[in-house]
Formats: sequence, C-alpha cells, structure tokens
Amino acid sequence: MTLILALSGPFAGSAQAQSAQDMLAEKVLGKADAPVTMIEYASLSCPHCREFHEKTLPAIKEKYIDTGKVKLIFRDFPLGQRALAAHMVASCAGPVRYFAMLSILFRDQAIWAQAPDGLTAIQATAKKGGMSPSQVDSCLRNEDLLQGIQKTAEAGNKEHGVDSTPFFIVAGEKVSGAQDFKVFEEIIERALKK
Repeated sequence: MTLILALSGPFAGSAQAQSAQDMLAEKVLGKADAPVTMIEYASLSCPHCREFHEKTLPAIKEKYIDTGKVKLIFRDFPLGQRALAAHMVASCAGPVRYFAMLSILFRDQAIWAQAPDGLTAIQATAKKGGMSPSQVDSCLRNEDLLQGIQKTAEAGNKEHGVDSTPFFIVAGEKVSGAQDFKVFEEIIERALKK
C-alpha cells in the first residue's frame, strides 16, 4: 500500500514564488504538539526508504500520527545527484503538497532514478504531482534550496551520525534501516508511557 496523500489544495507554483527559507522549513506530518517526535532522514533514491514509506509508514500514520500521538519530521538526506534533484522538486511542491509529492517520487523511484535521461524522468514524475517541466527546471536552478538541502544532510551526519538511509530518531532513540512496524511501535509505546 502506497501512502498517497490528497493532491488537493493550492500548488505553490515556481521556486521563485516561495523563498528557499519557506521550502527548507521543517516538513512535519501530524500535530505540532504531538507528545512523541519521530525524525526520519531519507533519500528519495533509496529502495529501503521507499519500502518504509510504502509498508511501515501507513501503519504508523494510522495508529499514531492520525491520532495525534506522533509527529513525523522528514529530513532530506539525498544519496546522489538524482536524489538531490528529487528532494528539491518535493520542496518546490509547497507545504500543502509536499508529502504527496514524496509519495509519488517514492512510488516511481525505479523509473526516475534509473532512466537514461534523469531530468526528463523527474519532470514526468513531478507532473503527476501537478508540476510542469518549466516549474521543475526553475526549482532545480534554485541554488539556495540546493545548498539548504545539503546542509540538512550534513547536519544529520554531524549531529546524529546519519550515514545511511533510512535513519530515524524516535523519542530520542536512534533506529537505522527500514525496520518492521513492531520496532517503531515498541519505542513509541514506551515513550507514550513516560
């Protein structure tokens, strides 16, 4: 099951319509005041990250995020140039469509990540989320956004030792790899009892 969020709501438009600061703001799924914070560092080109988003995150979302117990903060940790481009495109989609664009990019990962013409493949994937090729091109030329995403990844490495994806910090506990739902459930339940 793929986590596809509604594509309704305004599209943020071109990268110029939003500031890099807005596009680099924390991406949060769930209530801001949820008692448990889960941080995910992921690369959109990582098959294990895709597996987490397709198989495990829907269960976490249903049981904990949708019920206000957990908030998920998604942080970019692109592995490679195509992943960096995909992360930029997701950021340019705007706050309303961000997680929906992530879902589309994960779902179509095998297509855009391995296509001979990466730019055309990413443009085609982004079109499914409502972005035109010219909006993608504009987005990919945003140097401030590119540097901001790279800084997020560097900070994850320095502050938390992130060196592979997916990597999670759940209620302060580090979890590496696309673990089963039960692993996350145990940590979250422990944290909720504190």
